[in-house]
Amino acid sequence: MTLDGDLVFHQLKVGPMANFVYLIGSKRTRECLLVDPAWDIDALLQFVEKEQLKLVGALATHAHPDHVGGDIFGLSIEGLPTLLARAAVPVHVNRNEADSVRKATGISESDVRSHDSGDVLELGDVRVRLIHTPGHTPGSQCFMLEGPEAPYLVSGDTLFIQGCGRVDLPGGDPQQMYESLTQKLAKVPPQTILYPGHDYSDRPSSPMSDVLRTNEYLNIPSLDRWMSLMGGGATRGYT
Repeated sequence: MTLDGDLVFHQLKVGPMANFVYLIGSKRTRECLLVDPAWDIDALLQFVEKEQLKLVGALATHAHPDHVGGDIFGLSIEGLPTLLARAAVPVHVNRNEADSVRKATGISESDVRSHDSGDVLELGDVRVRLIHTPGHTPGSQCFMLEGPEAPYLVSGDTLFIQGCGRVDLPGGDPQQMYESLTQKLAKVPPQTILYPGHDYSDRPSSPMSDVLRTNEYLNIPSLDRWMSLMGGGATRGYT
């Protein structure tokens, strides 16, 4: 969808694991970013061209291959290496995830721009704020952007409409996930629209007011209770 004001925003479903890729752009400058470009780079770049936009960077929510490319579950997934071979753009990651992104994809250190939580990227009048949300991986990050009607939150695998990311994979940490959910994401404005990293629900996006009311993982009342439920196992997600 293209919104009023300067923001261009598209949600694109890709691959057999129900991933979402996002395009964030500026109507004024015609610049854009791709969030978690993977699975079908040709189709993503063709979409950028069709929209008459110029790709100036990629954003990675985290280093799992279904989001950035690499090998997982017997699949070889194209992603950042293919993208960079066709468009020499920087890849913006949280600094705690930089090594993992390079290891998963084989891209070089010079391709990566490491960020701290709170850093802001600007495209014309569009501001994208980076929020460090560890738990699924050490350097998982979400992206907050302002629209004309409500803020948008692109949450990767930290928060889904009906669940949250797994904490039992390498680098997962249930206590950090609880803190990311309750101290960061649960405190965004309730009118914020959540756009997750996978299509795991009956709808592709949702107001945070509804997510806060219906998502059981945002309604566990204490860390002790959370750890008793989640400390040793997977949460409602696959990657």
